[in-house]
Amino acid sequence: MYTVYAHRGSSGTYPEHTRAAYLHALAEGADGIECDVHLSADEIPVCFHDSSLERTTNGSGSVASKTLSQLRRLDVVSWKGVRIPDQYGAASEQVVTLEELIDLMLHAQRPLGLAIELKHPSPFGRRLEESVLTVLMRKGWDPETSRIGNVKVSLMSFDPDAIDYLLDTVPGYHLCQLLSVLDEDKARGLGLITRNAVRYLMRRVHLGALKHLDAGAAGIAGPGVAYAREHPEAVRRWVARGLRARVWTVNTEEDVEFLASLGVTEFTSDVPGRIRQFLDHKLEACA
Repeated sequence: MYTVYAHRGSSGTYPEHTRAAYLHALAEGADGIECDVHLSADEIPVCFHDSSLERTTNGSGSVASKTLSQLRRLDVVSWKGVRIPDQYGAASEQVVTLEELIDLMLHAQRPLGLAIELKHPSPFGRRLEESVLTVLMRKGWDPETSRIGNVKVSLMSFDPDAIDYLLDTVPGYHLCQLLSVLDEDKARGLGLITRNAVRYLMRRVHLGALKHLDAGAAGIAGPGVAYAREHPEAVRRWVARGLRARVWTVNTEEDVEFLASLGVTEFTSDVPGRIRQFLDHKLEACA
């Protein structure tokens, strides 16, 4: 059985991480929703990808420097250049907290997956994890099954230390170690000392993620498409060892076919409706 997660909601259609993107993902038949979580200045888990506000809002500065009330006053829609349908809420209602996203998914009253990415580095340190766990507990989350009603929760991070921290509370089966291609060129343009420090940190995180997956500490392998194409043997190895593979960001039928040949069963996509439809046709053809 294949599972399709809506990457930041249906972010190919509506502004990422907005109420509209999430509701549209549910309307399109996505099997789950992927969200990124930062803490606001008043330490409320909110759904934003970037740590800074410039790319997807009319504000500036960091998410962590704004209270939830201040974040709600930002325009998080106009940058996408699309109109939000009335049924998806007003422009002023598009900033969503983690708790509100869970409520939207519970209201759907069908089995869904919620993949929560904890964004690091965070100025709040491990209070990010604790705040997310507090929200989950408040909603009635059972750590052993990782369920809240009809919603199955998994927790994800690129940071292997975050996975280690979560393992004290959450069974590894429900944790996803994210992984991307190691690109040390991202440190280009920095001063020599800073560049070397950044590259050291990148290598440490990358090697820590690989160690987790090879040891099976996390039950879900979360490589990007580029990593899977560069290292297909690693994905096959993880799947053979019993890990689930959840790959991001899968937006083409060609990528679906390639990843499925490696044993990947979970796909995170900006266009979940299209990928879900393709997979349904693929399954029908195999029946």
